[in-house]
Amino acid sequence: MTNYRVKVTREGKWWRVSIPGLDGLTQARRIGETEQMAREFIAVTTGTPIEGVAVDVTIDVPGVEDAGDRADEIRRERAEATAIEARAVAESKQLAKELAAKNIPVRDIGEILGVTFQRASQLVNS
Repeated sequence: MTNYRVKVTREGKWWRVSIPGLDGLTQARRIGETEQMAREFIAVTTGTPIEGVAVDVTIDVPGVEDAGDRADEIRRERAEATAIEARAVAESKQLAKELAAKNIPVRDIGEILGVTFQRASQLVNS
């Protein structure tokens, strides 16, 4: 698979899609279309099947410093938060079940875990 660097810049109502490795240029109306437009341009220009084309997109918005890098960091942080939340839920289930096995009332389990007694009941019974 061939990987191409692509630079996307906002110009008026369009996104300008530049493929420096091919001295290529195309455009898209929406940011969500830019990767596909770049891949199609590269496939047609190089005669490569589109499945064999990968792109590394950099977004540049005039007047907004490091928009693409900042958005990437936000996505990484969201993914990390999701993973942390999943671990917390799993640990909550485990602790709730251990406490219930020691005949701790569900209302008290909820207090210990900082959740409602209804949620504590769900954790115990999951």
